[in-house]
Amino acid sequence: MLQSELFTRTSKTLPKDERSKSAQLLIRAGFIDKLASGVYTFLPLGFLVLNKLEKLISDEMERVSGQRVIMPALIPKDNWQETKRWDNFDALFKLKEENVEYGLGATHEEVVVPLVKKYVSSYKDLPFSVFQIQNKFRNEKRAKSGILRTREFLMKDLYSFHATEKDLDSYYEKVKGSYLKIFRDLGISKDTYFTLASGGTFSGLSHEFQTITEAGEDEIFICNKCKVAVNSDVASKRVKCFKCGKVLKEVKKSIEVGNIFKLGDKYSKAFGLEFVDSKGEKRNVLMGTYGIGLPRLIGAVVEVLSDENGIVWPDLISPFSYHLIQIENKVKKEALKIYRTLQKLNLEVIYDDRIDKSPGEKFTDCDLIGVSTRIVVSKKTLAKNSVELKLRREKKKRLVKIKDLSRVLTK
Repeated sequence: MLQSELFTRTSKTLPKDERSKSAQLLIRAGFIDKLASGVYTFLPLGFLVLNKLEKLISDEMERVSGQRVIMPALIPKDNWQETKRWDNFDALFKLKEENVEYGLGATHEEVVVPLVKKYVSSYKDLPFSVFQIQNKFRNEKRAKSGILRTREFLMKDLYSFHATEKDLDSYYEKVKGSYLKIFRDLGISKDTYFTLASGGTFSGLSHEFQTITEAGEDEIFICNKCKVAVNSDVASKRVKCFKCGKVLKEVKKSIEVGNIFKLGDKYSKAFGLEFVDSKGEKRNVLMGTYGIGLPRLIGAVVEVLSDENGIVWPDLISPFSYHLIQIENKVKKEALKIYRTLQKLNLEVIYDDRIDKSPGEKFTDCDLIGVSTRIVVSKKTLAKNSVELKLRREKKKRLVKIKDLSRVLTK
């Protein structure tokens, strides 16, 4: 992509009414735009990041045997009434057309369970899991912190279906491991804790993945020894680690970047989702649900990994792999040649070909946008038949001969 053709622009001005670091940086760098409180547009750069994160998560869900679907966001009132959530779900957006009422999809148990009921009748049909990555709508009364808490957001929700608690427990641990891998791949695992919280159906408890950040709205008691935490919403005066039993005193602000729940047969009962076991007896299907909000996860990555100059994207979700900068207009011919070479190698590159920006402005924008690797072409580097290479997360620079650049970038 030529940066001169990008219709969005960076900004030096802090956006009004945005206090979180992630919202400020993402708006200033041209990744998102605020339409209304809790409602954001993902701009071209932001859409690239979102797409890459979607692929990363989708690949992981398929690795744990998830089958991808997409369910409607328009859910009939009758379905919500089956689970008694039409009148009790205070974040539900409701629509009415003549005599028909709908709730916009805030979650999808009310769709997936009656769907699965059409295909499950025997224990031989179990287990399996389905997932989607789809917009959710929640009437958040306190939408804040940019994309960390919004009213419309893209979410991955996976639902698993089992004949036995043992099988549910086994799959639960498998998805937990998959989530931990996602956070490692994104470079935020050292700041992310497996957290005991309220909200589960089996025991009144559930599990969250909480990432430490000052922009967070939760508070967790952490155990650095076991790398786990307890959400303050289930905490008593003496909070103990649920692994080692140590009394926890260190409290940190955090943001929930993922959650996993054992639903048991709560929703199966509501819709009559049953199966016949090996003894010929009817039983309720057991369920688990596993969610990740993609924009919130992007916000958490920016909160954790950014520095004083801007965003620092992890390689896997960086909008481009390389940010090519020509310092002087006199080197445009060589810079354009390098750009075309990288394109032929199918390398993702944004080329700052702008002629109305100073070198300082280009470097500032490059750091703000946060692409993984910077490539600089100048008269000084060309005098040595080289370009300057620098990783965004590091300070050191190095010269690479132009004739060796393709090999260095593709090895």
